[in-house]
Amino acid sequence: MFHKVVVPVDLAHEAALQKALQVAATMAKTHAAEVCYVGVASASPSALARSPAEYKAKLESFAQSQAAQYAIKASAHAIMSHDPATDLNKALEAAIADLQADLVVMATHVPNISDYIWAGHGAHVAAHSTASVLLVRD
Repeated sequence: MFHKVVVPVDLAHEAALQKALQVAATMAKTHAAEVCYVGVASASPSALARSPAEYKAKLESFAQSQAAQYAIKASAHAIMSHDPATDLNKALEAAIADLQADLVVMATHVPNISDYIWAGHGAHVAAHSTASVLLVRD
């Protein structure tokens, strides 16, 4: 049913992603699908990585560790942005289309009052993607 599962990840908040990562791996195993971990980061030096190449290497290492942990086929797709907070939704939309994903598994939070005014990233992706979207609350 599903062939390519995209999982947006923020490597700075890996602990908050654990439930979504497990759900994505289970879906991938169930459907013999590949998981692609997508990260959007600034091209400027940060606490996470000093350069785009270092960020890409860390994201690839993360994907390989997930592949080993869950015995799945995994890859990484790094997107460099001047302003990840502003560009995140559009960058995810483009990556989902470019990667031909048919399922997106995203970690999310319990909605709060601001979510009724501004849509969260998961709601945006669900509204603007042809892929199925599974939001996983931690």
